[in-house]
Amino acid sequence: MTQQQRTVAAGHASPWHGGRRRRDRALKRDAVIRAAARAFRERGYHNTSLDDIAAALGVTKPTLYYYVRNKQDLLFECFQAGLAGIGAAFDEARRSHGNGRERLRIVLRGYALAIASEFGWCMVRAEDQDLDAAMSARIRARKGEIDRQIRALIQQGTADGSIRDCDAKITAFAIAGALNWIAHWHRESEALAAADIADRFIGFFEDGLRPRR
Repeated sequence: MTQQQRTVAAGHASPWHGGRRRRDRALKRDAVIRAAARAFRERGYHNTSLDDIAAALGVTKPTLYYYVRNKQDLLFECFQAGLAGIGAAFDEARRSHGNGRERLRIVLRGYALAIASEFGWCMVRAEDQDLDAAMSARIRARKGEIDRQIRALIQQGTADGSIRDCDAKITAFAIAGALNWIAHWHRESEALAAADIADRFIGFFEDGLRPRR
């Protein structure tokens, strides 16, 4: 079985195949990024070539340059794609009228889903030195902002009584560390889906953060 056939069999059909509905550039660019994320997770960044990614999509390597500049750019876009899911969770939490713990739950579930996705490996295991200085700085800034916002939600929860009194910094580090570890062991072939994993992790956190009666 070829790599392309394995990809299709896993439910990741190439958008370059299947008729006119799959000619959208944004759809194809997304497919390139997702194929890269899966390849990096399975083989590692340094053991994956653009030829490997092109083969998984059933296209030639020059085709990839229409969507990204190089392999480093692909790694950066995988980071961005994963962090975008977390950003969307923060947006949802801001629209929520719930208390601090309920808003934190929304964010942590989005975080868990992102880490359990195909982008999780790139989000937590790719080395900073694989990116140039400008890209690394942007990623660190995004991660730093996520940490600050999680701490703020914890502090809101302790202020409104929905979260027991705790050290917001240490609590945020502990939660992020636990969630990030999902990327080290979760695979799409696991019996538990990403949503199931997210809900179970959130259950553990909520039990620990709930005020003592």
